[in-house]
Amino acid sequence: MNIRESFDRDLQALQDDILEVGSLVQENLVKVTAALARRDFEQSRQLVKQDKWVNKRRIAIGMEAFSLIARQQPMAGDMRLIAAVLEIIGELERIHDYVKGIGNINIMIGEEEIPANLLELLPEMAELAAEMLEGALDAFTKRNSELALNVAKRDDGVDKLYNKTYKRVMRYMNDNPSEASFEMAHRVEWAAHNLERAADRVTNICEWIVYLVTGQYKEVQHEHYGKG
Repeated sequence: MNIRESFDRDLQALQDDILEVGSLVQENLVKVTAALARRDFEQSRQLVKQDKWVNKRRIAIGMEAFSLIARQQPMAGDMRLIAAVLEIIGELERIHDYVKGIGNINIMIGEEEIPANLLELLPEMAELAAEMLEGALDAFTKRNSELALNVAKRDDGVDKLYNKTYKRVMRYMNDNPSEASFEMAHRVEWAAHNLERAADRVTNICEWIVYLVTGQYKEVQHEHYGKG
């Protein structure tokens, strides 16, 4: 195996690592939101613990990427891939921080009852954000910038669901001004906010995929989309 073949193999390993972490993050976004909806504290605790693995993988992948730069003489396309990998793994780690946050929110709320209408839209938000992440990872694998841009535009749907949930939370707080009710509702709103931010992070991933393919980095904008 010559030097270029060895380098290509190492680059492929980096991409495979991204897909491995991304698949877990995608799955856990849905799992942790379902655990909140059904008040499954044990599942929430397990998902919170998995965040340590994601953090370790981010460090390992980052170190391997820097090692490749030190050992080889990457060409422009190679450097774009390595830069994209470093940014994407960082975004995946941050998305899983939101998973951990939602798990902790469920545990903190504890046995207190949550009105069904406050939780109603969260599973749909999680599914949509997870589908966006799946699409982004597909675009990364295929080096498809158009697909990445189309995935980013789907963030509008998550924003709309978040806004509906926020209004429901505010209405509930107004109708139930006790400290306990206020605190519970605020935590539900924060869980929804975590999902909204997770979708924003997927949009960031899409921007780096566009950079990988085109060599140009710019924030995604379209007629009905404003990045938060």
